[in-house]
Amino acid sequence: MRDIVNTHQAEAWNGYEGTHWADHHERYDAVNSGYNEVLLTAAAVGPAERVLDIGCGNGQLTRLAARRGGGALGVDLSGPMLARARALAAEEGVADVAFEQGDAQVFPFPPGAFDVALSRFGVMFFADPVRAFGNVRGALRPDGRLAFLSMRGLGDLAGVLAALGGGGPQPGPAGPLSLSDPGVVRDVLGAAGFRDVATEPVEAAGTWGRDVADAADFVLAWGPVRFALRDADQATGERVRRAVADALAPHAGPGAVRLRGEAWLVTARA
Repeated sequence: MRDIVNTHQAEAWNGYEGTHWADHHERYDAVNSGYNEVLLTAAAVGPAERVLDIGCGNGQLTRLAARRGGGALGVDLSGPMLARARALAAEEGVADVAFEQGDAQVFPFPPGAFDVALSRFGVMFFADPVRAFGNVRGALRPDGRLAFLSMRGLGDLAGVLAALGGGGPQPGPAGPLSLSDPGVVRDVLGAAGFRDVATEPVEAAGTWGRDVADAADFVLAWGPVRFALRDADQATGERVRRAVADALAPHAGPGAVRLRGEAWLVTARA
């Protein structure tokens, strides 16, 4: 493992959280893959271009980018998810793709080695975002491109989280909504040496389960929810499960429970 300075996130993604994402990679990809095409289109990866995927997780986006370009490197803090990413790349026969465990804030990227840097919701948890994006900029060739997705809001998930008795995450540093304000995005990327920063609101429907019961099980096993309910007694747990199921029910359709997500599509140049 390379040097790690974002130790809090490293602990989470190499513990239960990372293992759950790796073990349920298909489910998490079903939640987020509706954004893949809009992100890859914005990045406009050419057939000979090298791609860097920041916070690559289980590597779905990395593999898609490698197929479009001249190869891709995915970097993530999570050992369990990177093991899954490597296994999936081998199973799918994706050529010229590699995965490295490390912290994007300090990872020793070869200078100017990449044409494009991407991220699908992997850049909101930096302890020092200016330093992290500055390090990514140094990995890009002059005039290289950056394209990423960050959470704009909670979308339909807000109602589900409200059923847990809380309002969910709030904007602030090193959290899921840390880059939910376009002004903050522009300030961070400008300080990191990027230019031509643009933000576009996008939405996509994510599949959270086959039916309400399946989706409720998935939500309750999600790391942040599991942590919040760690001390709950059985009666409380059952009450919360009923409330979550009730919140999910309006989003159930034929064969799936789908929640609308809200994101910023951010593009910039080095």
